[in-house]
Amino acid sequence: MLRIQDLPKDKYLLPGHTACPGCPEALGLRYLGMALGKDIVLVVPASCSSILQGTMPGSSLAMRVVNVPFASAAAVASGIANIKELVGGNVVPVVWAGDGATADIGFAGLSGSAERNDDLIYVCVDNEAYMNTGIQRSSLTPYGAWTTTTIKGKSEDKKELPLIMLLHKIPYVATASIAFPIDFISKLRKALNIRGFKYIHLHAPCPTGWRFDPSKTVEVARLAVESGAWILFEAEGGRVRLTPPSNTYLDKSRRKPLKEYLSIQGRFRSLRDEDVKVFEKLVDSTWELIIKFT
Repeated sequence: MLRIQDLPKDKYLLPGHTACPGCPEALGLRYLGMALGKDIVLVVPASCSSILQGTMPGSSLAMRVVNVPFASAAAVASGIANIKELVGGNVVPVVWAGDGATADIGFAGLSGSAERNDDLIYVCVDNEAYMNTGIQRSSLTPYGAWTTTTIKGKSEDKKELPLIMLLHKIPYVATASIAFPIDFISKLRKALNIRGFKYIHLHAPCPTGWRFDPSKTVEVARLAVESGAWILFEAEGGRVRLTPPSNTYLDKSRRKPLKEYLSIQGRFRSLRDEDVKVFEKLVDSTWELIIKFT
């Protein structure tokens, strides 16, 4: 079993980056470097990760990075993957994109690259809103959440993007959480050894946009899994397998109360009891969908 102490000690996110306190993207980039190392070519569309690199000519990322316009990340990574086929060498194209650049603005490129089965890894870093541009709602913002464009709480459910990617019939789809680094790193390393398009959806609670204390980022992320609001799974060849600890939460009685997860976040402070019940039903329906694929 992979242990954190056995991972490389090389630093790929350097001191002095400009991420907010408690930023989940900073944690995720550390894990990415631990998993894949110096061969990464990181493709970053407009996002918080564009900003945390700092200003030229310096960079807080000790890896090759291509910063690209919002909608083009998958297309650029597709080009890198095809160049790799022509010239060879140790190149691992990795898209590192937020929920807006993945589920909304960049979805056409994402879907096209998946349909072509380009040999790359796509990581959606999901903080459930357009955080870098002012906390506007995205299609991955959950029901009831406050954003600057849903001031009374979002009235629609979120898009189940990992399941949409599963229906693209790509070789590997997985979900992950910044609260469970070994699970995320293991899935990245598995993806590295699979040829074709690999999609990993990383849950990344944002203290600024979700309105919680920056010291609680990992706690909030862990509660999302423990309450069943975020489900960890992986799929190879279309067959889904729940991964720990989500595989213990098929029995709903084992989960922590969903209200415990919601109440720690200021973005849900206006939810009424009836809204919480709607949220619970939406969570249950997602579990039912995923179980159908297992």
